Amino acid sequence: MAMNIEPELKFRLSRRKLASLANGRIAGTKTGPRAENDLVSTYYDTKKHKLRRHGLTLRVRRAGDEYVQTIKAARMGSFARSEWEEKVESPAPDFRKTKKTPVSSVTTKKSRRKMQPVFKTSVRRITRPLNIGSSQVELAVDRGDVSAGRRSSPIAEFEVELKRGRTADLFRLARNCQRKTGGELDLRSKSERGYRLADGDDRTAARAEPIQLRSEMTVREAFHVIAYSTLRHLSSNADGVRSLDSEAVHQMRVGLRRLRAAISLFKSSLPGPSTAKIKTDLKWLTNQLAPAREIDVLLRERIRPLRHVADPQRGARAVEKEFADRREKAFRHARKALQTDRYRDLPLDVLEWLETRRASERGVAELPVAEFVVGLFRGRLRKVRKEGRDLENLSASERHKLRIKIKKLRYAVGFFESLYADAERKELARFSGRLKKLQEALGALNDFIAHRKIATDAALNAPSENRRARAFASGVLIGQEHEAAKKLMNTARREFERLKPLRAKPD
Repeated sequence: MAMNIEPELKFRLSRRKLASLANGRIAGTKTGPRAENDLVSTYYDTKKHKLRRHGLTLRVRRAGDEYVQTIKAARMGSFARSEWEEKVESPAPDFRKTKKTPVSSVTTKKSRRKMQPVFKTSVRRITRPLNIGSSQVELAVDRGDVSAGRRSSPIAEFEVELKRGRTADLFRLARNCQRKTGGELDLRSKSERGYRLADGDDRTAARAEPIQLRSEMTVREAFHVIAYSTLRHLSSNADGVRSLDSEAVHQMRVGLRRLRAAISLFKSSLPGPSTAKIKTDLKWLTNQLAPAREIDVLLRERIRPLRHVADPQRGARAVEKEFADRREKAFRHARKALQTDRYRDLPLDVLEWLETRRASERGVAELPVAEFVVGLFRGRLRKVRKEGRDLENLSASERHKLRIKIKKLRYAVGFFESLYADAERKELARFSGRLKKLQEALGALNDFIAHRKIATDAALNAPSENRRARAFASGVLIGQEHEAAKKLMNTARREFERLKPLRAKPD
C-alpha cells in the first residue's frame, strides 16, 4: 500500500450556498467534467479508540459496488495528511492490507479483532477537476451527515485538494471559493466530528491540544507545529463564541494569546512584512473579544458577590443589572466580529502565511530547536527577574508589560515541554507554577485598575433614583479590591524572590 500526502483545505458553509460551487463558474480556473457519487464511509476503532489516540483513522468507504479502505495519519503542524488507500472486498476492514501503514505498528492481533464501527458519514459528493495556473486541483462539494448511534450532525462543506502543482495556487483557489460562498476554513476533519458525536461531547468550547515536538526539529519546524496548534485552538471556538458561550470566548482569547506569544518568542526567525499583517489581524480580534471576557469576569467574581455584603441591596442589584446588560452587549459585539469578512479571512491568512513563508527564512530558523530553547529561556527569564526586583516602584503600565512577559514565558513552557525528559519536567512544572502565581497576582492588580474605572463610570452615570445606592455599592467593590491589592503585591514579591534560573535542558 503506497503512501500519499494529501494537501487539502476544507471549508464549511450553509447548505444553500453549495450549489454555487457545484454548478457555477469559478474565477481563474478551467473546469473539467463533473462527477457525482453517493459515498457511505464507516470508521472503525477499538472501544477505547486506540487508533484515534495515535492520530490515525481507518475507514471503509462504499461508492457504488466498490469498497475502498483508507488509513489517514495526522502530520504534526500541517493541514496535509498522510494517506494509504486500497480496494477491499467487503465493508469490513482488511488488515492484511495495512502491513505497510502505521496501523500495523500500533495494533496487535487482539486489538484488530476488537475493531468495530464507531460512526458513519453519508454524503452526496460532487467533484470537479480544476486547472489554476500550472496546478491541478480537485474540488469536492459534500452534502450529508455524520452519525454515531442516534446522534447525528449535518455536513455541508467543500474541499480543495492539490493533485499536482504549487501550494500557492491551492490557496488562491481556496480564497476564490471562500469569497464566492462565504465559507469558513474548518481545521477539524469529519473524523474529529464523528468521534465527538460518538463520545457524546457537545461542548462548544475547545481547549488547547498537547504540543509534541522532537529535539531534531529546526526552529522553523517547531514554530510551524506550535502555530498550527494554536490556530486550531482559536478557530475551534468560533461556534461557541457565536452561541455566546463565555468559556468559548475565553478559550478563543487564550488561543489568540498563545499564537501571538509564539510569534513573539520566534520573532528572530520570522519574515518581517508578512508577519506584521498577521500580528495586526490577531490583535484586532483580541480587542473585539476583550470586553466580553473582562465584563464577564467582573460580573461573576466581583459584582454578584456584592449582594451579600452591600447595603442597601438595591444598589447592588442595580449595579448587577447594569453590568449584566453590558455583558450581553459585549458578547453580541464579539459574535458580530466573527460574522465579518475580516474574521473569515483570518484563519486562511494565518495558514497560508505558515505554509508559504518558509522560503524567506534563513539563519535562526534552521538552528536545532533544542539549542534555541536554552537561549530563549535564559534571556527572557533574565529580563523578567531584573524588572521584578523593582516591582513596588513600577507604574501600572509597567506592571502590565511585565505580566505579559511572564505570560509568554509560561506559554513557552507549554510549547517546549515535550523536548524535556520526564525528570526535567518536574523542574519545568515548578517553574511554570511560580510563573502562574506571578501572572495571576499581577493580572488581578491590573484588573483592579480596570474595575475601578468601570465602577466609577457606573456610579457617575447612574439614573438619579439609584445614584447614591449605586455609588455606595461601587465604593464597596473598590474598597474590597484595595485591600486585596496589598496581599497580591506581597504574593508577587514573594514569588519573584523564589524565581530562579532554569537548570533543566532539552534532551
